[in-house]
Amino acid sequence: MRTEKLYRPNVAAVILSSKYPQKCEFFLAHRNDIKNIWQFPQGGIDANETPKEALYRELEEEIGCADIDIISEYPSWITYDFPKVNTARKYPFDGQKQKYFLVRLKDDEAIDLYSHATPEFEEYKFVTYDELMNMASYLKRQVYKKVIDYFIQEGYISQ
Repeated sequence: MRTEKLYRPNVAAVILSSKYPQKCEFFLAHRNDIKNIWQFPQGGIDANETPKEALYRELEEEIGCADIDIISEYPSWITYDFPKVNTARKYPFDGQKQKYFLVRLKDDEAIDLYSHATPEFEEYKFVTYDELMNMASYLKRQVYKKVIDYFIQEGYISQ
């Protein structure tokens, strides 16, 4: 019997609109497979792939656009457990360990949620920090706050 939790390596993108720094807006997308869940793009890191390589691949797959500038990277991995209702997932993992990147889109208009056969998101919005904290999935809010507050404190985001 396994006693240590198993976490899936994953990347997540905190995306600022191309209007930044004149206007501080965050990209938030509505998942198409789970009702009322708004989140940042994220996804697993494949074997022999660096977190940065996974970031670009995931952005291309999920929002159809990897035309970004990487501003910063959160200094450590953040773990979270899957909710109990997800125990029958297709993965053998207890949760995910995520590496967060702060990025700025070069062109907001390049986003295409339907660029791949099976889109993960059905719509997206650029929102303020307060709107983000109200709309984001309850499971992710605490982590989003921790990560964004770090980027603000370090001077990577000005509001």
